[in-house]
Amino acid sequence: MNTFVIAGGCFWCLDAVYRVLRGVSEVVSGYTGGTTSDPDYESVCTGRTGHAEAVAVTFDPDVIPASVILDVFFTLHDPTQVGRQGNDIGTQYRSAMFYTDDEQKQIFETARDRASEWWGSGITTTIEPLGDYHEAEDYHQDFFNKNPGQGYCMAVAVPKVNKIRKSYSEYLIN
Repeated sequence: MNTFVIAGGCFWCLDAVYRVLRGVSEVVSGYTGGTTSDPDYESVCTGRTGHAEAVAVTFDPDVIPASVILDVFFTLHDPTQVGRQGNDIGTQYRSAMFYTDDEQKQIFETARDRASEWWGSGITTTIEPLGDYHEAEDYHQDFFNKNPGQGYCMAVAVPKVNKIRKSYSEYLIN
């Protein structure tokens, strides 16, 4: 099993998308990349902690290749936006990949280079060493499935899930 920690806007959307893919065994929403030792949702939302809303995606590379996990990442959000995704504005919504070792860093760099083939040269996704990963509050875990009728989920998460369902149908859970 491998785990990638990635950030690309609100973690509710990332969580929702990765949960529909075969080979993904766990998705944990959390906070990383910041300076405070005990971040929570309220403090991260201020934009002053430096943390990004992220997900730790654990997957079986024999079922779903690492390249697909990362191509999904670059498909489901706009990596050319700085410090935001759509109407979600702030450093907590930045596009970032957090690596655990040099091999993972190289995998992330290769994926970012591959994504530039369809996004152009304007990708702003940072590749940073993974520091402390702080699990988000329980109500953020699997938020989309627990709250499918919630306004943000309907307006933002559903289109992203549908886009991945269409583009990566061979990797969907049956």
